[in-house]
Amino acid sequence: MPVFDLSVTPLRELNQALHAVLPGSNDTDFEVVNPRGSHSVAVGVDAPVKIDIKGSVGYYCAGMNEQANITVYGSAGPGVAENMMSGTVVIKGDASQYAGATGRGGLLVIEGNASSRCGISMKGIDIVVKGNIGHMSAFMAQSGNLVVLGDAGDALGDSLYEARLFVRGTVKSCGADCIEKEMRPEHIEILGALLAKAGVTDIQPQEFKRYGSARTLYTFNIDNADAY
Repeated sequence: MPVFDLSVTPLRELNQALHAVLPGSNDTDFEVVNPRGSHSVAVGVDAPVKIDIKGSVGYYCAGMNEQANITVYGSAGPGVAENMMSGTVVIKGDASQYAGATGRGGLLVIEGNASSRCGISMKGIDIVVKGNIGHMSAFMAQSGNLVVLGDAGDALGDSLYEARLFVRGTVKSCGADCIEKEMRPEHIEILGALLAKAGVTDIQPQEFKRYGSARTLYTFNIDNADAY
C-alpha cells in the first residue's frame, strides 16, 4: 500500500500519483497521513481506488471525485466532494460549508454535522448526514437525495427543483418553494436503501419527513415576485 506523509511529501506528489493510476494497476489502496488540514487533498481522482486519509483536511478534499472510495478520519473544510461524479466519500468527523455542492453522482456520508449550504445545487449526488445541517442547505438543489438524521437550519431547500430531502429531526424553516410532502412507498424504499449504504441500521425510514418543491417558481409569475 503506498503511504504518503504530507508532513514531508508535497501535496502535488500525492495528487499526481492518484491521477496516474491506470486500469489494472496493483496500486489500489492508498494511505495519507499527517494531512494537517491541507487543501485539495485527493482532488480529481478518476480510478476505482481506496484512499484513507488519517486526519482532518482543508477545503475541496475529494473534489470532482470519480470512482474512488475516500475516507477522511477527521473533519473536512469547505467544499468537500464538490462536483463529485461517482464513488463514495466518507467524513468521520464534521464538514464545513457547502459540502457536496453541485455533486452529480456518488455517495457522500458525513458522520458528524454539516455546516451551512450542504448540498447546494446538487445534481444527482446522494448525501447522508448523521448529525445536523446548517442554514440554506439544498439551495437550488436539482436532483439527488439529501438525508439528515438530525436537525436542519433555516431556509432548507430554498428554490429547489426535484431533489428529495429527508429529515428525521426538526426543520427550523423551509426556504422559498420548499414544502413538506407525503412519504409514499417509493420514498420509503429509496430512503431505506440510502440508509443501508451509509451503514445506518438502527433507524427506520418511517421516522423521516420528506421535503420537496411546491413547483410554484418553475416559471416566472408576477404574483410570486417577492419569493424570487
